[in-house]
Amino acid sequence: MGDYKQMQADIEQLKKEIADLRTGEDALKSLAESSSIPVTKLAAKLRRNLKGHFGKIYAVQWSQADTQHLVSASQDGKLLIWNAFSTNKNMAIPLSSCWVMTCAYAPSGRFVACGGLDNTCSIYKVDLKAEVGVSKEAPVCELAQHEGYLSCCRFLNDKEIVTSSGDSTILLWDVNENTIKSSFAQHSGDVMSISVNEEKGLIVSGSVDATAKLWDYRDSRKCIGTFSGHESDINAVDFFPDGNAFVTGSDDSSLRLFDIRSMRCLNVYASETLLCGITSARFSKSGKLLFAGYDDFMCHVWDTITGKQAQQLEGHEDRVSCLDVSADGQALATGSWDTILKIWA
Repeated sequence: MGDYKQMQADIEQLKKEIADLRTGEDALKSLAESSSIPVTKLAAKLRRNLKGHFGKIYAVQWSQADTQHLVSASQDGKLLIWNAFSTNKNMAIPLSSCWVMTCAYAPSGRFVACGGLDNTCSIYKVDLKAEVGVSKEAPVCELAQHEGYLSCCRFLNDKEIVTSSGDSTILLWDVNENTIKSSFAQHSGDVMSISVNEEKGLIVSGSVDATAKLWDYRDSRKCIGTFSGHESDINAVDFFPDGNAFVTGSDDSSLRLFDIRSMRCLNVYASETLLCGITSARFSKSGKLLFAGYDDFMCHVWDTITGKQAQQLEGHEDRVSCLDVSADGQALATGSWDTILKIWA
Protein backbone atom coordinates (compact mmCIF):
# COMPACT_ATOMS: atom_id res chain seq x y z
CA MET A 1 0.00 0.00 0.00
CA GLY A 2 2.85 2.35 0.84
CA ASP A 3 4.48 1.78 -2.57
CA TYR A 4 1.15 2.41 -4.32
CA LYS A 5 0.66 5.74 -2.52
CA GLN A 6 4.23 6.75 -3.35
CA MET A 7 3.61 5.94 -7.03
CA GLN A 8 0.45 8.04 -6.98
CA ALA A 9 2.38 10.92 -5.41
CA ASP A 10 5.11 10.61 -8.05
CA ILE A 11 2.54 10.64 -10.86
CA GLU A 12 0.87 13.76 -9.45
CA GLN A 13 4.26 15.46 -9.17
CA LEU A 14 5.05 14.62 -12.81
CA LYS A 15 1.68 15.98 -13.89
CA LYS A 16 2.41 19.20 -12.03
CA GLU A 17 5.84 19.55 -13.67
CA ILE A 18 4.35 18.99 -17.14
CA ALA A 19 1.65 21.55 -16.43
CA ASP A 20 4.28 24.04 -15.27
CA LEU A 21 6.24 23.55 -18.50
CA ARG A 22 3.13 24.10 -20.58
CA THR A 23 2.22 27.15 -18.54
CA GLY A 24 5.68 28.54 -19.09
CA GLU A 25 5.38 28.09 -22.84
CA ASP A 26 1.92 29.64 -22.88
CA ALA A 27 3.23 32.54 -20.81
CA LEU A 28 5.99 33.18 -23.32
CA LYS A 29 3.53 33.11 -26.20
CA SER A 30 1.24 35.45 -24.30
CA LEU A 31 4.18 37.74 -23.63
CA ALA A 32 5.10 37.78 -27.30
CA GLU A 33 1.53 38.59 -28.34
CA SER A 34 0.93 41.26 -25.73
CA SER A 35 0.78 44.77 -27.16
CA SER A 36 1.80 46.16 -23.75
CA ILE A 37 5.30 44.69 -24.05
CA PRO A 38 7.54 47.24 -25.79
CA VAL A 39 9.47 46.10 -28.82
CA THR A 40 13.23 46.46 -28.45
CA LYS A 41 14.13 49.17 -30.95
CA LEU A 42 17.37 49.18 -32.87
CA ALA A 43 18.82 52.27 -34.50
CA ALA A 44 21.70 50.68 -36.38
CA LYS A 45 23.21 52.73 -39.18
CA LEU A 46 25.49 51.87 -42.05
CA ARG A 47 29.06 52.73 -41.01
CA ARG A 48 31.32 51.10 -43.59
CA ASN A 49 31.23 49.58 -47.08
CA LEU A 50 33.93 46.98 -47.70
CA LYS A 51 34.60 46.75 -51.44
CA GLY A 52 37.16 44.41 -52.92
CA HIS A 53 35.44 41.20 -53.96
CA PHE A 54 34.51 40.66 -57.62
CA GLY A 55 32.08 37.81 -57.16
CA LYS A 56 29.11 36.85 -55.02
CA ILE A 57 29.94 36.85 -51.31
CA TYR A 58 28.83 33.64 -49.65
CA ALA A 59 30.21 33.78 -46.11
CA VAL A 60 31.63 36.11 -43.48
CA GLN A 61 32.84 35.70 -39.90
CA TRP A 62 34.33 38.14 -37.41
CA SER A 63 37.51 37.35 -35.55
CA GLN A 64 36.82 36.59 -31.89
CA ALA A 65 40.37 37.64 -30.99
CA ASP A 66 39.66 41.35 -31.61
CA THR A 67 36.80 43.62 -32.66
CA GLN A 68 38.15 44.79 -36.01
CA HIS A 69 39.06 41.90 -38.27
CA LEU A 70 36.79 39.65 -40.29
CA VAL A 71 37.16 37.10 -43.08
CA SER A 72 34.93 36.83 -46.13
CA ALA A 73 34.62 34.25 -48.90
CA SER A 74 33.51 34.99 -52.43
CA GLN A 75 33.09 33.20 -55.72
CA ASP A 76 35.86 35.36 -57.12
CA GLY A 77 38.07 32.62 -55.68
CA LYS A 78 39.52 34.60 -52.77
CA LEU A 79 39.38 34.78 -49.01
CA LEU A 80 39.82 38.37 -47.86
CA ILE A 81 40.78 39.39 -44.34
CA TRP A 82 39.62 42.93 -43.58
CA ASN A 83 40.08 45.59 -41.00
CA ALA A 84 36.45 46.64 -40.70
CA PHE A 85 37.37 49.90 -38.97
CA SER A 86 39.80 51.19 -41.60
CA THR A 87 38.18 49.20 -44.49
CA ASN A 88 41.68 48.02 -45.50
CA LYS A 89 42.31 44.53 -46.81
CA ASN A 90 45.02 42.97 -44.64
CA MET A 91 45.37 39.73 -46.54
CA ALA A 92 44.09 38.12 -49.74
CA ILE A 93 44.22 34.33 -50.01
CA PRO A 94 43.72 32.81 -53.49
CA LEU A 95 41.79 29.54 -53.45
CA SER A 96 42.21 26.46 -55.61
CA SER A 97 38.46 26.46 -56.24
CA CYS A 98 36.33 29.57 -56.74
CA TRP A 99 33.17 27.70 -55.69
CA VAL A 100 33.58 28.54 -52.01
CA MET A 101 30.51 28.42 -49.74
CA THR A 102 31.77 28.90 -46.19
CA CYS A 103 34.58 30.43 -44.16
CA ALA A 104 35.56 30.59 -40.51
CA TYR A 105 37.97 32.45 -38.23
CA ALA A 106 39.74 30.52 -35.46
CA PRO A 107 39.07 31.92 -31.95
CA SER A 108 42.80 32.66 -31.55
CA GLY A 109 42.84 34.73 -34.74
CA ARG A 110 45.76 32.65 -36.05
CA PHE A 111 43.90 30.65 -38.72
CA VAL A 112 41.04 30.88 -41.19
CA ALA A 113 39.25 28.06 -42.99
CA CYS A 114 37.04 27.70 -46.04
CA GLY A 115 35.40 25.13 -48.26
CA GLY A 116 32.81 24.59 -50.96
CA LEU A 117 32.24 22.49 -54.05
CA ASP A 118 35.75 21.02 -53.80
CA ASN A 119 34.45 18.92 -50.84
CA THR A 120 37.51 20.04 -48.85
CA CYS A 121 38.08 22.20 -45.78
CA SER A 122 41.27 24.21 -46.36
CA ILE A 123 42.96 25.93 -43.41
CA TYR A 124 45.33 28.87 -43.80
CA LYS A 125 47.60 30.65 -41.36
CA VAL A 126 46.87 34.35 -40.80
CA ASP A 127 49.71 36.86 -40.64
CA LEU A 128 48.32 40.36 -40.13
CA LYS A 129 51.83 41.79 -39.71
CA ALA A 130 52.98 40.72 -43.16
CA GLU A 131 53.10 43.10 -46.09
CA VAL A 132 49.62 43.60 -47.51
CA GLY A 133 49.08 41.67 -50.71
CA VAL A 134 48.08 38.32 -52.16
CA SER A 135 49.29 35.50 -49.96
CA LYS A 136 51.44 32.84 -51.60
CA GLU A 137 51.21 30.52 -48.63
CA ALA A 138 49.78 27.05 -49.23
CA PRO A 139 47.12 25.72 -46.86
CA VAL A 140 48.57 24.41 -43.62
CA CYS A 141 45.98 21.64 -43.72
CA GLU A 142 43.43 20.22 -46.17
CA LEU A 143 40.67 18.05 -44.72
CA ALA A 144 39.19 15.92 -47.49
CA GLN A 145 36.85 13.13 -46.41
CA HIS A 146 33.42 14.54 -47.24
CA GLU A 147 31.68 13.06 -50.29
CA GLY A 148 29.68 16.21 -50.98
CA TYR A 149 30.16 19.97 -51.01
CA LEU A 150 31.25 21.70 -47.82
CA SER A 151 28.37 23.89 -46.60
CA CYS A 152 29.72 25.18 -43.28
CA CYS A 153 32.81 25.05 -41.07
CA ARG A 154 33.34 26.25 -37.49
CA PHE A 155 36.51 26.14 -35.38
CA LEU A 156 36.39 24.86 -31.81
CA ASN A 157 40.01 25.90 -31.32
CA ASP A 158 43.23 25.88 -33.33
CA LYS A 159 43.35 22.07 -33.17
CA GLU A 160 39.71 21.16 -33.85
CA ILE A 161 37.17 22.16 -36.48
CA VAL A 162 33.63 21.00 -37.32
CA THR A 163 32.41 20.75 -40.92
CA SER A 164 29.03 20.01 -42.50
CA SER A 165 28.34 18.80 -45.99
CA GLY A 166 25.93 18.00 -48.77
CA ASP A 167 26.70 14.34 -48.05
CA SER A 168 24.33 14.69 -45.04
CA THR A 169 27.11 14.34 -42.48
CA ILE A 170 28.93 16.46 -39.90
CA LEU A 171 32.58 15.75 -39.10
CA LEU A 172 34.71 16.77 -36.12
CA TRP A 173 38.38 16.93 -37.14
CA ASP A 174 41.73 16.83 -35.43
CA VAL A 175 43.53 19.47 -37.49
CA ASN A 176 47.06 18.54 -36.43
CA GLU A 177 46.60 14.87 -37.27
CA ASN A 178 44.35 15.48 -40.30
CA THR A 179 41.97 12.82 -38.98
CA ILE A 180 38.28 12.53 -38.16
CA LYS A 181 37.54 12.41 -34.43
CA SER A 182 33.76 11.96 -34.73
CA SER A 183 31.16 11.61 -37.46
CA PHE A 184 27.48 12.55 -37.12
CA ALA A 185 25.22 11.08 -39.79
CA GLN A 186 21.51 11.00 -38.97
CA HIS A 187 20.20 13.72 -41.27
CA SER A 188 18.35 12.49 -44.36
CA GLY A 189 19.38 15.46 -46.53
CA ASP A 190 22.16 17.98 -47.11
CA VAL A 191 23.35 19.65 -43.90
CA MET A 192 23.36 23.38 -44.64
CA SER A 193 24.50 25.01 -41.40
CA ILE A 194 26.02 24.28 -38.00
CA SER A 195 26.53 26.21 -34.78
CA VAL A 196 28.81 25.15 -31.92
CA ASN A 197 28.55 25.77 -28.19
CA GLU A 198 31.91 24.69 -26.81
CA GLU A 199 30.99 25.35 -23.18
CA LYS A 200 28.19 22.77 -23.30
CA GLY A 201 29.88 20.52 -25.86
CA LEU A 202 26.97 20.80 -28.27
CA ILE A 203 26.51 21.15 -32.02
CA VAL A 204 23.22 22.11 -33.65
CA SER A 205 22.70 21.45 -37.36
CA GLY A 206 20.09 22.48 -39.91
CA SER A 207 19.29 20.46 -43.02
CA VAL A 208 17.25 20.38 -46.22
CA ASP A 209 15.28 17.58 -44.53
CA ALA A 210 13.56 20.50 -42.68
CA THR A 211 14.81 19.40 -39.26
CA ALA A 212 17.41 20.65 -36.83
CA LYS A 213 19.39 18.15 -34.80
CA LEU A 214 21.33 18.51 -31.56
CA TRP A 215 24.55 16.57 -30.97
CA ASP A 216 26.83 16.10 -27.95
CA TYR A 217 30.27 15.92 -29.54
CA ARG A 218 32.08 15.10 -26.27
CA ASP A 219 30.24 11.97 -25.16
CA SER A 220 28.27 10.58 -28.07
CA ARG A 221 28.06 10.48 -31.82
CA LYS A 222 24.30 10.03 -31.65
CA CYS A 223 21.68 12.69 -32.12
CA ILE A 224 20.27 13.73 -28.75
CA GLY A 225 17.35 15.73 -30.11
CA THR A 226 15.46 16.35 -33.35
CA PHE A 227 13.45 19.55 -33.83
CA SER A 228 10.71 19.81 -36.42
CA GLY A 229 8.27 22.50 -37.50
CA HIS A 230 9.69 24.04 -40.65
CA GLU A 231 8.09 23.31 -44.00
CA SER A 232 11.23 23.67 -46.11
CA ASP A 233 15.05 23.63 -46.05
CA ILE A 234 16.78 24.99 -42.94
CA ASN A 235 19.64 27.18 -44.15
CA ALA A 236 20.81 28.75 -40.88
CA VAL A 237 21.18 27.85 -37.20
CA ASP A 238 22.65 29.78 -34.26
CA PHE A 239 22.88 29.10 -30.52
CA PHE A 240 21.31 31.57 -28.10
CA PRO A 241 24.10 33.23 -26.03
CA ASP A 242 23.43 31.10 -22.93
CA GLY A 243 23.46 27.87 -24.96
CA ASN A 244 20.01 26.75 -23.75
CA ALA A 245 18.22 27.54 -27.00
CA PHE A 246 18.91 28.00 -30.70
CA VAL A 247 17.29 29.59 -33.73
CA THR A 248 16.67 28.13 -37.18
CA GLY A 249 16.09 30.02 -40.43
CA SER A 250 14.35 28.39 -43.37
CA ASP A 251 13.29 28.74 -46.99
CA ASP A 252 9.71 28.75 -45.63
CA SER A 253 10.33 32.44 -44.69
CA SER A 254 10.29 31.84 -40.94
CA LEU A 255 12.70 31.61 -38.04
CA ARG A 256 11.99 29.39 -35.04
CA LEU A 257 13.38 29.57 -31.51
CA PHE A 258 13.80 26.15 -29.88
CA ASP A 259 14.51 25.47 -26.21
CA ILE A 260 16.80 22.46 -25.74
CA ARG A 261 15.64 21.75 -22.17
CA SER A 262 11.92 21.43 -22.88
CA MET A 263 12.53 20.38 -26.53
CA ARG A 264 9.88 22.89 -27.63
CA CYS A 265 9.51 25.72 -30.08
CA LEU A 266 9.22 28.89 -28.01
CA ASN A 267 8.70 31.49 -30.71
CA VAL A 268 8.25 31.95 -34.46
CA TYR A 269 9.51 35.00 -36.32
CA ALA A 270 7.58 35.55 -39.52
CA SER A 271 5.49 38.12 -41.37
CA GLU A 272 2.82 37.89 -44.04
CA THR A 273 4.79 40.46 -46.03
CA LEU A 274 8.00 38.41 -45.97
CA LEU A 275 7.66 35.56 -48.44
CA CYS A 276 11.29 34.89 -49.34
CA GLY A 277 13.89 32.49 -48.03
CA ILE A 278 16.23 33.09 -45.09
CA THR A 279 19.93 32.60 -45.71
CA SER A 280 21.55 33.40 -42.37
CA ALA A 281 20.75 34.18 -38.72
CA ARG A 282 22.65 35.47 -35.67
CA PHE A 283 21.69 36.60 -32.18
CA SER A 284 22.96 39.84 -30.71
CA LYS A 285 25.43 39.37 -27.87
CA SER A 286 22.68 39.88 -25.26
CA GLY A 287 20.20 37.70 -27.14
CA LYS A 288 17.57 40.45 -27.19
CA LEU A 289 17.79 40.83 -30.95
CA LEU A 290 17.86 38.35 -33.81
CA PHE A 291 19.43 39.32 -37.15
CA ALA A 292 18.45 37.44 -40.30
CA GLY A 293 19.53 37.75 -43.94
CA TYR A 294 16.84 37.33 -46.59
CA ASP A 295 16.55 36.86 -50.32
CA ASP A 296 14.74 40.22 -50.53
CA PHE A 297 18.12 42.04 -50.35
CA MET A 298 17.59 43.05 -46.70
CA CYS A 299 18.58 42.12 -43.19
CA HIS A 300 15.55 42.01 -40.93
CA VAL A 301 15.97 42.44 -37.18
CA TRP A 302 13.56 40.77 -34.75
CA ASP A 303 12.83 41.28 -31.06
CA THR A 304 13.56 37.85 -29.58
CA ILE A 305 10.89 38.09 -26.85
CA THR A 306 7.98 39.72 -28.65
CA GLY A 307 8.63 38.17 -32.04
CA LYS A 308 8.08 41.52 -33.71
CA GLN A 309 10.34 43.35 -36.13
CA ALA A 310 12.73 45.86 -34.57
CA GLN A 311 14.31 47.23 -37.76
CA GLN A 312 15.15 46.36 -41.33
CA LEU A 313 18.56 47.18 -42.75
CA GLU A 314 18.39 48.26 -46.38
CA GLY A 315 21.19 49.00 -48.81
CA HIS A 316 22.28 45.80 -50.52
CA GLU A 317 21.37 45.36 -54.17
CA ASP A 318 21.14 41.58 -54.16
CA ARG A 319 20.54 38.65 -51.84
CA VAL A 320 21.95 39.03 -48.30
CA SER A 321 23.77 35.72 -48.16
CA CYS A 322 25.58 35.94 -44.81
CA LEU A 323 25.99 37.97 -41.63
CA ASP A 324 27.82 37.93 -38.32
CA VAL A 325 28.00 39.91 -35.06
CA SER A 326 31.35 41.19 -33.76
CA ALA A 327 32.88 39.74 -30.59
CA ASP A 328 31.98 42.81 -28.51
CA GLY A 329 28.43 42.90 -29.90
CA GLN A 330 28.85 46.45 -31.18
CA ALA A 331 28.81 45.81 -34.94
CA LEU A 332 27.06 43.68 -37.53
CA ALA A 333 28.58 42.62 -40.84
CA THR A 334 26.36 41.64 -43.77
CA GLY A 335 27.56 40.12 -47.04
CA SER A 336 25.66 39.96 -50.29
CA TRP A 337 25.66 38.65 -53.82
CA ASP A 338 26.18 42.31 -54.80
CA THR A 339 29.89 41.69 -53.90
CA ILE A 340 29.85 44.21 -51.01
CA LEU A 341 30.19 43.79 -47.26
CA LYS A 342 28.42 46.34 -45.07
CA ILE A 343 29.21 47.16 -41.45
CA TRP A 344 26.32 48.37 -39.26
CA ALA A 345 26.48 49.80 -35.76
